[in-house]
Amino acid sequence: MIRMIAPLLFAIVVAGCAGGPAAPELDVMEVTLEAPADKVQTAVADVLTQGGYSVDQDESGNVTTGMRQEVRGPWNNLLRWRFGVGKSRVEARIVRQDDSTTRLRLQVFYRGKDGIFDTWQDAETPLPQSAANEIRLIKNALRLL
Repeated sequence: MIRMIAPLLFAIVVAGCAGGPAAPELDVMEVTLEAPADKVQTAVADVLTQGGYSVDQDESGNVTTGMRQEVRGPWNNLLRWRFGVGKSRVEARIVRQDDSTTRLRLQVFYRGKDGIFDTWQDAETPLPQSAANEIRLIKNALRLL
C-alpha cells in the first residue's frame, strides 16, 4: 500500500511545482476627461514623448508608442536587447463623447527579466511607467487635477 502511495505523492508534488509563473494583470485604465478630444490627444502625445516614448498617432484616436527610451545615446538599444531589466510600450484609445468630454483608455505593456541571459517575459508594471501614473500626468497636463 505504501509503495503505491509514495510514487503518487511524489508525482503530485512534482506536478504542482511544474507550472509557470502566473501572468500579471493587465495594466489598463479607462477614464472620462472633461476636455475636448484634440486637447486630450495632444496631452497624451506630449506626456508620452516626455516619458521617453516615440509616439505614433492616427486620425481615429489611436496613439501607440515604441519601446520606452531608457537612456540617451547608443546604449539604449543594448538595454532593450540584452542588458536591461525592463521595457515598456503604451497604447491609448481616445474617443470623443461630446464637445467637452473625452473617453481615454490607456494600456501599458511591460516586459522584464532577471538577468542578462534570461528571456523577456510579461511582468508587473513599475509605478513610474504604470497606466495610473500616466493618467495622472495627462490630467496634470490638461490642468484637471
